This record gives sequence, C-alpha cells and structure tokens, in this order.
Amino acid sequence: MAISVTKRLFTVAEYYRMAQAGIFSEDDHVELLEGEIFEMSPISSRHASCVSRLNHLLQSRLQGRAIVSVQNPVRLSEYSEPQPDIAVLKFRSDFYSLEHPKPEDVLLVIEVCETSAEFDRRVKLPLYAKSGIPEVWLIDLTQEQIEIYRAPSSQGYSDAQTFRRGQTVTAQLLPVELAVEELVG
Repeated sequence: MAISVTKRLFTVAEYYRMAQAGIFSEDDHVELLEGEIFEMSPISSRHASCVSRLNHLLQSRLQGRAIVSVQNPVRLSEYSEPQPDIAVLKFRSDFYSLEHPKPEDVLLVIEVCETSAEFDRRVKLPLYAKSGIPEVWLIDLTQEQIEIYRAPSSQGYSDAQTFRRGQTVTAQLLPVELAVEELVG
C-alpha cells in the first residue's frame, strides 16, 4: 500500500505567529524560504567582520541616497522572507516602519558566505531571481571572490560574473564601486 505524504508549507504570517508563541526566539538564526523554515549556520567572526565592513563602506558612500539594511527581512512572497546579510533599499523617509521591504524596494542584495555558498547558490539565488531582485552579490570568503548575479527571471539570473582580488565591482543601480579586497578583507 502506498503512503501519500504531503509537505506542510508555512506562510510568513504563520512564521511570525510561531515566533510570538515562543517556538523559536529572535536569537534563533532561522529563515523562511519557500514555506520551509531553515536553521542557518552560525555567523563566524570573519563573516561578521565582512558584514560590518560592508555596512560601513555602503553607508559612507550611499548616505541619504539609499537605506543599507543589515540582516533584516525582505518579504519576497507569502512563503519567503529571507534575511540577507545586506539589502540596499530605495530610500523611504519612514525606513519601512509599516512593512518589510518587498522585491520592488530592493536595489541590491549581498550575501556573505563561508560555509553556506552552495545553499545560497542553490536555494536563495533562485528565490531572489524569481522575485525580481535586480542584483545579488555573493561574497565567498573561502574562495576570496565575489559573484555578481544580474538579469533576473523565473529561471534564475542570466548574467553571472566572478571577481577576485585586484579587481573592482560596481553596483548596477547604485553609484558604488568597491575593490574586492575591501570586501573580503
């Protein structure tokens, strides 16, 4: 006899109700992706340093032109609300106080990885592309490289480039040019 098993996916609203009920706390490093709750890798010192460096560099170069959001939610859909390491958002005077930013608010997403590169490539990048996020940078600290993804569609990003030490990266929708060394340390 065959057994039929159906996977139960959670909405963002249910995810928040679980947090309010104490199923997981704000200190738990979890993300809701396509209705599934993923426990993310702990943030190493090198990862944290890179995110802090990015925040400093972007804040100083984008002052007043965009909002640099650090490890905060971006509502991609009813079933996905990742917390990218950095999301550069269109400037709004309310700083998104009434609702989390949506894909149309995002100018650039940056994910920093040491141990999660394959997960980011296989799971997060397709979600960002499907949602129409125009540009994603994957900073791979292990390989000391930056992968830039542009031209999103429902099938993924059609433009991907890799940059290494000695090269600079330029954001497509922002007046930002950074040396790879500035980002990977």
